[in-house]
Amino acid sequence: MAENMLKDVLAKYKIIPVLVLNDLQSGMERCRLLCENFLPVAEITFRTQAAESIIRQVTKELPQMFVGAGTILNVNDLHRAFDAGAKFAVAPGFNPVVVKEAIKHNYAFAPGVCTPSEIEQAYDLGCRFFKFFPAEAAGGVKMLGAISAPYKHLGISFMPTGGVTIDNAADYLAMPEVAAAGGTWLNKADGEGIRLAAKKAGLI
Repeated sequence: MAENMLKDVLAKYKIIPVLVLNDLQSGMERCRLLCENFLPVAEITFRTQAAESIIRQVTKELPQMFVGAGTILNVNDLHRAFDAGAKFAVAPGFNPVVVKEAIKHNYAFAPGVCTPSEIEQAYDLGCRFFKFFPAEAAGGVKMLGAISAPYKHLGISFMPTGGVTIDNAADYLAMPEVAAAGGTWLNKADGEGIRLAAKKAGLI
């Protein structure tokens, strides 16, 4: 399945920049900065009107970048993201309509979960990789360990996002059920900060 590929690829990068980009020019500059500093991956959130055009341009100009779309809240945005060239997409919550559409089209998609009920419902639809959101506000490492414990035998994994920082990312990544962690702080980090994240992820 596409999501198994997604988990494996994101696990190579470990720290995934989560970007809120307001215009094409600054968005491309941010993506180039990531590539130049050894972290060629990003979740570009669909919170802005520029997101779709940035993903489309990144796909053309920076083919080495594993670029995805975040904040996918409906089927229309799901298709817009992949039509623009997104290699993966994630959502803050679990919407069964979006999950079913992603599976139907074999899109690499991870729904957001923060409760056992959401994990079970998404698993029943075929999901095996989840975004744990909002990670820190929902209880952090301790909470993720608790809610994932009953499902260890199912082979599921998570990407915690929301409140993850350069200081606590290692705590999440040390968990066997965590494939990668979403780094919202990298939205504004300079080159040195990006390299530090890449080093912590073992990329340099």
